[in-house]
Amino acid sequence: MDIILMILVACGILMTLGVLATGVYSMAHGGVFNDEHSGQLMALRVGLQGLVVLLVLVGIIAAQH
Repeated sequence: MDIILMILVACGILMTLGVLATGVYSMAHGGVFNDEHSGQLMALRVGLQGLVVLLVLVGIIAAQH
């Protein structure tokens, strides 16, 4: 269970980093893609960050029992 949780947290962090990098790159270059997708990328990043925090909390609670 612990290794699965660690893998899920690592994947969540990498996905968050990917979305963040895409958003920063898009914002730096501007254009139509940025105009159309900046809000979606931000919402996805926040959702992924929330998921990672939730998984970490589950890991902390599981480790205490």
